[in-house]
Parts: sequence; structure tokens; C-alpha cells
Amino acid sequence: MAFSVIIPARFYSSRLPGKPLLDLGGTTMLQRVYQQACKSEASQVYIATDHINIENHAKEFCDKVIMTRENHVTGTDRLQEVVAHLALPDDHIVVNVQGDEPLIPPHLINQVANNLEQYADVSIATLAEPIEDISQVFDANAVKLVRNAANMAMYFSRAPLPWDRSWNDTDTKRVTEDIYLRHIGLYAYRVGFLHRYVAWPQASYETLESLEQLRALHHGESVHVDLAPEGMPAGVDTYEDLIHMRKFLASMALES
Repeated sequence: MAFSVIIPARFYSSRLPGKPLLDLGGTTMLQRVYQQACKSEASQVYIATDHINIENHAKEFCDKVIMTRENHVTGTDRLQEVVAHLALPDDHIVVNVQGDEPLIPPHLINQVANNLEQYADVSIATLAEPIEDISQVFDANAVKLVRNAANMAMYFSRAPLPWDRSWNDTDTKRVTEDIYLRHIGLYAYRVGFLHRYVAWPQASYETLESLEQLRALHHGESVHVDLAPEGMPAGVDTYEDLIHMRKFLASMALES
């Protein structure tokens, strides 16, 4: 099976501007993501950016860099511009690897691509992991989901999902892995779906929750959700995340 990886790399991040160009142990975050993606089974790895500084840097190590518009509403809309530019066939699978995941395991990239390949009537494949820390259930930055018996997503939310009506403010109930799942923002798409996606207006609860995958559910598309066998290493969203990542990589360098 042939599939491609696209790494969107925006310059303007509200919490950490210029994030793809930040240094992580002598290598930029974007280059680390690219190196991990190249270890997957992808036939091609592209970088899509909206900023000249990122384009110039990416061309130092990647020969497939594509400039996109700045005004995309979501990352999925940006991916559609890329696949349209490349004229990829409708049945081709592309995996969206976020540009702030410098430790992304290559086998997870393969996993979502292979999962989508297995289901001809599914438009998106993604991953989740069990929530074991109860604080994540109530953390709006940790996206929760519920899936049905066929492992298809029913809904995604930043709110506690599902809601246990017996909870109270002092409850320390154990979180069970068969109920609470945290969404991992790694997606595999079919190109034909991306073309449909950009033709739809945003769903009201998509904008309310700021979760672009809800547009697909709103329009009746199927989203396959598999469990990541070993979880997903933390990404870099904030300055605090950046400091933690630098310390982690420095400790790994000392051990090697």
C-alpha cells in the first residue's frame, strides 16, 4: 500500500509563534518531525507551510516543500490545498502528521494508514489512548471521544465524555480504560474525502468545540478509531512544553 505524509507547519501559533523553527537539541522541531515521518512506510513526505522562513528552512532537508495560503480555517482545509496542488488521485491515502510532534512514533503513522486501507467505506482513520489520569477527563486540552462497537467515532469533545451522572466535586473514582479515551490528533484521509470536506460549511459544534473532525461526523462520514498500542509521546503546544521537551532530549543524549 502506498501512502503519503503531509506535515502542516504554520508560523503563527497563538501560544508559541514560530514553533516549527524552535531549537530542540540542535535540530529544529520541524526537522525532527520530518525525520520521524521518513522512518514510516510512506512513499512521500511533504511539508506544507504558509511562511517564507519555514519554507526556506524546510528546503535545507526536504525536497518536497509546498507553500499554502495563510487563511485556511483548519489544518484539514490546508491539506486539501496540498493534495489538489499535487493532483493526487481520490483513492490515495495521506496522513496528517502535526508539525509539533517531534517524537511521533513512525509505527503510529503506519497504523492509521493501514487501518484506513482496510475499510473502503471509511473516510478518516485516527487513534486514541486510554485515559488513566482523572484530571485529563476534565482538561479541555485533552480531547475525549466515544466510539461504537465497530470502532467508529460517535462524538469528540473537550468536555468530559461520556458524563458520569454520579460524579461530584470530591469524587476520586478510578478511570477505567474501557470508558474514557483521549484522542490522538493523527489522521489518515482519502483524497476524495478532503475534496468533499472543503465544500462543506463549518458545523456549529465544530466551531464551538474547535474540533475540525466534527465537520466530518456532521456530514455523515465515518471515522475509524483504533487504540495506539504504546500511546503517543507528548507534543509541544506551550513554552512549558518546549522546556520539558528540551530537558527530555538532553537527558536522552546523555544516556546514549
